[in-house]
Amino acid sequence: MDAASTMLSKRFAALLVLAALVGVAASLAAWGFLELIHQIQREVFTHLPRDLGYDSAPLWWSLPVLAIAGLVTAFAIARLPGSGGHVPAQGLNPAPTQPIELPGVILAALASIGLGITLGPEAPLIALGGALGILAVRLLRSDAPPEVGTLIAAAGTFAALSFLFGSPLIGAVILIEAAGLGGARLPVVLVPGLLAAGIGSLVSIGLGSWTGLSTSQISIGVLPLPAFARPDFVDFLWTVPMAIAVAVVTFAIFQLALATHRFAVSRPFLLLPVIGITISGLAIGFSEATGKSVNDVLFSGQDALPGLVAGAGTWSLSALALLVAFKGLAYSLSLGSFRGGPVFPAIFLGAAAGLMAAQLPGFAVTPAVAVGL
Repeated sequence: MDAASTMLSKRFAALLVLAALVGVAASLAAWGFLELIHQIQREVFTHLPRDLGYDSAPLWWSLPVLAIAGLVTAFAIARLPGSGGHVPAQGLNPAPTQPIELPGVILAALASIGLGITLGPEAPLIALGGALGILAVRLLRSDAPPEVGTLIAAAGTFAALSFLFGSPLIGAVILIEAAGLGGARLPVVLVPGLLAAGIGSLVSIGLGSWTGLSTSQISIGVLPLPAFARPDFVDFLWTVPMAIAVAVVTFAIFQLALATHRFAVSRPFLLLPVIGITISGLAIGFSEATGKSVNDVLFSGQDALPGLVAGAGTWSLSALALLVAFKGLAYSLSLGSFRGGPVFPAIFLGAAAGLMAAQLPGFAVTPAVAVGL
């Protein structure tokens, strides 16, 4: 049966209903996961230091915290099913996560992202949405064809990512690119996926008013870039060398990440705490060299990105260069050892590179940051 006939069948209509229900469940689960990460970060880096008598977290605070993150992540990788999820150095992997693997994935992600490792939440959200989709199919019909489970799992991942980005299209594009979908198969996956993604976006918009809780700290907002009418010749002229430079740096980061993974996989209980302490050391070194916060190197950069762009005038060119260097190294080490997503630190680094490029003659901030992203 071809794609058009499949989408006109009654069975496909039933799958759309299931995709919508899974979209609601995946969106709510994504909210719970992201809110939990946000609360962990607040408790560990803000409330706990105050409870211990400090006005704010001391400079050395992240050293023991990231060592603990390494131990917990190592336990999830070595002792729980699923090895803590996909290795972020290998890119986003849209392959469905089995429900039995989900506890290990969530534990590794909470320890890594919640305790300050330089990774984002998108990969665990893909795993969460996919596992919920597979679980829903198994609960409703254990003898369903594998293709049905894969389809509903994809719908769950669409919804979870759309909640994070606040847009069904952004999440859909990321997953289509990661999965390499195309041809006749694309509309069969895209229709239920976009339905679930639209529901994810609606949940993201409405959840704050339903619960009284703000979603501004757990989802992506609009960057405060200056108004920009249109690109001119100079903007295009600078775009090409900047794009080449970004590609070269990205390649170097991921090559180091893959080498780190080959090194760390052998003895995770020893090496992950050491790598965590090294990442903390990079953050401390950056802070000492620039006078900026260690948080600019730690974490995914998701929360700090709007402030970086809005406060571009407070960053010197040398400070931005050190930010790219130190956070790039921390990002590379995190990719190869811990668990999380590769997207948001890359976006943050791209924005920092764009602010650097905006120092070039005739290259405005808005197009420069856009090229970096």
